[in-house]
Amino acid sequence: MSKKIIALAALLLCFTVTGLFAQEAQVPAAETAVEEQAAAPEAVNPVKYLAAALAVAVACIAGGIAVGKIGAAAMGAMSENAELSGKALPFVGLAEGICLWGFLVALLIIIL
Repeated sequence: MSKKIIALAALLLCFTVTGLFAQEAQVPAAETAVEEQAAAPEAVNPVKYLAAALAVAVACIAGGIAVGKIGAAAMGAMSENAELSGKALPFVGLAEGICLWGFLVALLIIIL
């Protein structure tokens, strides 16, 4: 299971780096090319959106796996000792934060 997560993280890193640095280089030959470039709308880079979608997807899948394992362990611990609920449930919230980080990375990919 950990090998799959490491492979997905490596794939995410590859797409993220590709999305951030894969820009089409355009060198205008004269002033007319600069004017045409200013008048034309900016070209859409589909790799950027693919990298953002992959960042959210991998983060949400990893967050779901973490919440499933931590939640099951927390419920098991609370069934034996009800006083552990205040100590166990914050860990579930920390696991859900993985999804939020994936969303933030996706926003940074799209904006930059």
